[in-house]
Amino acid sequence: MRYRGDARLDTGNVQDRRGGGGGRAVALGGGGLGIVGVLVLVLFQVLGGQSDPTPQSASVLDGLGSGQSADGSELAASCRTGEDANQKEECALVADIDSIQTYWGGVLGGNYTETDTVFFSGSVSTGCGAASSGTGPFYCPADRLVYVDLSFFDELRTRFGAEGGTFVNAYVLAHEYGHHVQDLLGTSDSVQAGVSGPDSGSVRLELQADCYAGTWANHATTVPDDSGGPLIEELTDDDVARALDTAGRIGDDFIQTNLGDGSTDPGSYTHGTSEQRQRWFTTGFRGGDPAQCDTFAASTL
Repeated sequence: MRYRGDARLDTGNVQDRRGGGGGRAVALGGGGLGIVGVLVLVLFQVLGGQSDPTPQSASVLDGLGSGQSADGSELAASCRTGEDANQKEECALVADIDSIQTYWGGVLGGNYTETDTVFFSGSVSTGCGAASSGTGPFYCPADRLVYVDLSFFDELRTRFGAEGGTFVNAYVLAHEYGHHVQDLLGTSDSVQAGVSGPDSGSVRLELQADCYAGTWANHATTVPDDSGGPLIEELTDDDVARALDTAGRIGDDFIQTNLGDGSTDPGSYTHGTSEQRQRWFTTGFRGGDPAQCDTFAASTL
């Protein structure tokens, strides 16, 4: 994956809170479990399961913990161009966010509202409660923000054996912004919180977010920056293969088998199997049409 060298980056949709933390966060559903924790945590957070959610009109700064700040001046100074994105992981993420949101703005028009991604380190306070690095990337519907500790991308490689790469990181972000789209369209509201299983609304929600990520990837090299030129110059077959490799390592069955006791319990599935996650991303990528991502109408997932 390569960004156009002279493309201009906009850091305005990134809150960099890595400068400090408000103490040790209590991870909902069992912190320190990495992606294993995500199976519970993201279900809780994406479906709005919090008992006292922050109103969606709340300030984006309401989630700041003691000692945290959202000063993005350092990020803005270091992430100015596509060439910066080609050299630095955090700048590549900024470019990805720009591209993903421009894409969805074009698809949904006035129905799309841009939102921020929060970079944090260690722990963070959110409208959905406290979270730690072990939570993994997630979208919080209460404050409509995407959260990610950048160390997660290292964990994908070192703990899960994923090949990793720039486009893998972009796929993860595109999935989370897929949840933002679902929130804006009211899709998330139709899913009953706390219900799991291979045919559950939670699984359908996650697979649709994978498909939405694929539709953005299909158009990634044509989504323009402010100058009208493509922000992303190249997306290779190897990039896509790496994303599919990652999707295969974050399916419920893979996680339970490889990070649990070696057995699987389909009744506890919340995200879909590895094969399903790969297939729905591919559906979006090949067709490039979000209308093909209606997992809720699909008789077979």
